[in-house]
Amino acid sequence: MARKAVTLDEKGYRKFGIRDSVAYAAGDFGCNMSFALKSTMAIFWTQFMGLELWYSLLLVIVQVWDAINDPLIGSIVDADKHQYKRNKFLQYIWVGSIGLIVGGALCFIPAPNAPLWAKLIIFVAGYVIWDAFYTVANVPYGSLLSLISGDTADRASLSAWRSVGSMIGNMVPMVILPFIIYDSNNDLIGERVFIAALLMGFLGFLCFQFMIKNTVIRENVEVKLDDSQKFNVIKAMANFAKNRPAIGATLAAVGMFIGMQGAATAVTVMFQSYFKNAQISGVVSMFAMIPIICFTPLARKMVVKFGKKELATFGGIVSLVACAAMIVLPITPDGKGLVIYIICQLLNSLGMGIYSTVSWAMMGDAIDYNEWKTGTREEGTVYALHSFFRKLAQGLGPAVALVIMTALGYIGANGADQTMEVARNMRYLVAVLYTVSAALQLVGLGLIYNLDKKTLAKMNAELAERRAQ
Repeated sequence: MARKAVTLDEKGYRKFGIRDSVAYAAGDFGCNMSFALKSTMAIFWTQFMGLELWYSLLLVIVQVWDAINDPLIGSIVDADKHQYKRNKFLQYIWVGSIGLIVGGALCFIPAPNAPLWAKLIIFVAGYVIWDAFYTVANVPYGSLLSLISGDTADRASLSAWRSVGSMIGNMVPMVILPFIIYDSNNDLIGERVFIAALLMGFLGFLCFQFMIKNTVIRENVEVKLDDSQKFNVIKAMANFAKNRPAIGATLAAVGMFIGMQGAATAVTVMFQSYFKNAQISGVVSMFAMIPIICFTPLARKMVVKFGKKELATFGGIVSLVACAAMIVLPITPDGKGLVIYIICQLLNSLGMGIYSTVSWAMMGDAIDYNEWKTGTREEGTVYALHSFFRKLAQGLGPAVALVIMTALGYIGANGADQTMEVARNMRYLVAVLYTVSAALQLVGLGLIYNLDKKTLAKMNAELAERRAQ
């Protein structure tokens, strides 16, 4: 049977289609197979490994490595002019995907009886190794979106499908892991977390290989440097600081991760001690993903009609209203209170989903904005700095939340056996953290990000004319 002929675009590449979107989604699924366990890290190191407040301190310390790691690797990618057979971004992703097979598991080596100094070394070394390989894979992956297609609708499709890959990559462990890693008393079984991390790393590797094989680079817009024009990382970082869309999109992402990661530990304790059922926490979170899934197929048409900034800002308003409602509504520790919590989370998820489906396309536009204003793209550095602040929120959010939880009476060694007063404090802390998260998203998207539909069309037209010359 003859193979179906491949349709080519005007540049001679395979025409953009669903294959590109699915392949790009597989990449974020691969990232999240490693990243999804980060929300379990606080419970693992406080309740199982017994580090308590040491964990908050260590989490802040390893962010110093992030401060060096993300921009450094991003600048290395930008400055690398070696001609790779499969494109340099895909080559770096391939290397990172191999390291992630074991990198994530190193963060969950089960040794609760080890001396304190050994636990500190295990945590720091494991995190640093995992973070390095995650950055090697994730920074080039994020930069790829602006190179797969220059079309606004295509980028919206890639961003929406990336959100699908991210959601599924989070949803699978979110739903399955609680039933595996918690016992009937709602306490964590650390050895199972380690095995799960290894298996998820290997599954992520397979997803990355699928993405690499099915990705086509159509935008050959990389700036060629000669001997007199060396890459200047300091200048690239200064350009980022002047890149208003990148700053706005980054603040919104920081806000989102304060909600997703900062509140994650408090949410787990809330289900352990307030609703008295840690195992259903993943199922409840899965239901909260439904609005995002429903909106994703509409993202491409909605972006063409309304614009990315406009849609994302509306989503931020919806999220803020839903999260503020969590504070004032009677979320009691029974079935009625759980239903109210789920409804609020559904609305919050709708707002966050509208933003998340276009968030990566907004960063692709921010990279173009850098080229529009400065004449250089610097994909790796722009995305690396964006990634750095995201990961800073992912690290500092849980650390600050854990300090607040401790101040509110949480004792990690007690596991699920917290007092009712502490359990009630967790219920309100979760609501406040989600509200702060939504407020930051709205400020970044509505007040700072300045590429509305009209400005974006002007930028794209001028860039197309400049590149044609």
